[in-house]
Amino acid sequence: MDTNKFKSVAVRKPDYDVLQGLCNQKFRSPASMISKLVNEYVGFQATKNKMSIKQYKEEILDVRTMENRVGATKLKVTRKGKRKQKTNGRK
Repeated sequence: MDTNKFKSVAVRKPDYDVLQGLCNQKFRSPASMISKLVNEYVGFQATKNKMSIKQYKEEILDVRTMENRVGATKLKVTRKGKRKQKTNGRK
């Protein structure tokens, strides 16, 4: 399996059971159902924040990349999607 295309995630058993039920009802695989749920949620959040889906995805991926970068300045994202630089104990 290509690890650049697919990732494993842990899901609590009760949530997995519900996911399986949804998949059986809609004739989807768990991976397809998770993808559908993620895409619907991204669309919802983009609309809520008055952004396009593309802008919202770029924003959340940019924040995640910045937080994972070693030695990067920590960023705090406000509710409106604006980034504030976090300082080390200074206001």
